[in-house]
Amino acid sequence: MKVFYSDPFTFPLPPEHRFPLAKYRLLRERIERWPAHSGVELLLAPRASRDELLLVHTPDYVDGFAAGTLGREAMMRIGFPWSPELVERSLRSCGGTIAAARVALHEGAAVYLAGGTHHARADRGAGYCVYNDVAVAARLVQREGGVQRVLVVDTDVHQGDGTAAIFAGDASVFTFSIHGDENFPAAKAQSDLDVALPSGTGDAAYLAALRAGMATAFARARPEFVFFLSGADPFAGDRLGKLAISKDGLRTRDRLVFAELQQRRLPWVTVMGGGYGKVVDDTVDVYEATVASAVAAAAPAR
Repeated sequence: MKVFYSDPFTFPLPPEHRFPLAKYRLLRERIERWPAHSGVELLLAPRASRDELLLVHTPDYVDGFAAGTLGREAMMRIGFPWSPELVERSLRSCGGTIAAARVALHEGAAVYLAGGTHHARADRGAGYCVYNDVAVAARLVQREGGVQRVLVVDTDVHQGDGTAAIFAGDASVFTFSIHGDENFPAAKAQSDLDVALPSGTGDAAYLAALRAGMATAFARARPEFVFFLSGADPFAGDRLGKLAISKDGLRTRDRLVFAELQQRRLPWVTVMGGGYGKVVDDTVDVYEATVASAVAAAAPAR
């Protein structure tokens, strides 16, 4: 199974902006230590091209970000100071999901060890998201793979507002977001299906809501291709999460999603989404478990 990574491409950050970016490197290093019989092939994420970004994003935004001319307010909304290194990382971050989608069109499944930048909209970034990688990749599988209907299953603790806004009114891409009601963004967009959970929600209520939401989403979307934006931030030990889901609960979440994909024999891509654990190894634990479930789910296709 092909698994893409982009962690060598980092960017300078002042102390007040330093989230645990080491999680991506630590995750890749863990996957590298897996035995050869796991069947994982690690591949460096390519850059997204301008033409690929324009499948979703406006030319003014793409070109302004590349040149560093967006302005202070736009960069404050993104949350990172502009730098050439940030441009490179953002192109790779989007490119990893694009590459995974191309693989999944032919091989049935692929994983990217980052991605899930779901707050970016067509004409702006937000919430540490520059380009909306899943949205771009969804358009790409429609253009290159002839896919008519795409489903985005977003279980990051923050609502996928950018994805919802990009595909508002577009019946060819169904957006399903299960997230914390009292979390970022303060002003939510309207997904095709939103399941908003109160702070402190635990495993049982979360998994019941996920099962019901997935049943509705798959029935309404009738997808031909699925993007699973997993997220480690529903974990109880996440600094930004506000939910109380255990690692076992999140492993069950992953198994539920992959079981649905297996049963329906749908091609899919999994990306990692957010994760800001008080202990970075907790975030990496959740990510690694997601990758392990993905590899297990894809095994029959190998």
